[in-house]
Formats: sequence, structure tokens, C-alpha cells
Amino acid sequence: MSNAERPVAELDETDLELLEYIETDFDVSLETLSEQLDLSKSAVHYRLNKLKDRGVVEGVTADLDPLAFGLDMVAITEVSVTHESGYSEKVGVKLSEIGGVEQAYYTMGDVDFVVIVRVQNRNQMNDVIDQIVAINGVNQTSSRFVMDEVKSNPNVVVGMPARAKDAILERD
Repeated sequence: MSNAERPVAELDETDLELLEYIETDFDVSLETLSEQLDLSKSAVHYRLNKLKDRGVVEGVTADLDPLAFGLDMVAITEVSVTHESGYSEKVGVKLSEIGGVEQAYYTMGDVDFVVIVRVQNRNQMNDVIDQIVAINGVNQTSSRFVMDEVKSNPNVVVGMPARAKDAILERD
């Protein structure tokens, strides 16, 4: 199922508020969440489990600082490919398997894919670009190097526009 075919989760205001709390600090205690949401600890626990079961919460992970590993070189690479049957899935999978590729997006417009690469140095960047170019069907790449990460935040609910939250809450 593609992302476009996935149904939007049915959430209420309490769910969204709970998701905002855990998205910014998953290590927050049930007691703190209980106090903040004015719910019992068991109600918070039930809601969290329900959100996990429905695929809204995909897992529990630690947020690691890439700079702590020297991963301070970031490039945004545009990839143009030959359009053959199934190319978007085939090339997309190959791109996402390359070490150093942090994000890969199939796009419409002048380029077919946009890839975010994070490595430690130019040699590693060259290796990643060489691997991208070696993928069957890749015709051309163009990279832009990030000078400063103004906003790099994977939070979904915290960064969601108010109108998007309203649209979720207004669904019947």
C-alpha cells in the first residue's frame, strides 16, 4: 500500500496532546502524562497501547545526535532516472539501502528522487554518490551541500500545522 492509500488515523484532542508529549520526550513518565492530560495512568497506558496497535506510534527509539558521531556533512541530492515499468519502487528501494542515505523521496517534477545524505567527510560523500550513480536506471545526480541545519526535526504532531490538526479532529 502506498503512503497515499493509507487511511488517516482517527484521533481525538487527547490523543493529539498525548502524541505531542511523547514525541518530544518519550521517556516522560506515565505519572507526568497522567497529570498533564488529567487522566489516570491506566487510561494513558491504554491510549498509548491503542495508538501502537493502530500503527500511529511505530516504535520506541532514542533520538541520537548525528554530530556526536561526526556526521556533520549533509547533502540534498536530486536523482533523475530512466522511466521504466516499476522504476519508482526499484530505484527507491536501492537508494534507501545505501549507507549514509538518511531519507529518500520519490518526487514529481524535474527530478525523480530527492535523497538526504549524512556522512562524516568528502570521501564518504563520494562513496555514497558513486553508489547512487551505480544503480541501474540512474541517469544523473545533482547535489547541494547543507551549510547550516536551520530546522531538522522529525516530529510529526509537534510540527503539524494547526489546520492539519483541525482536519484530523473534524473527521467523522
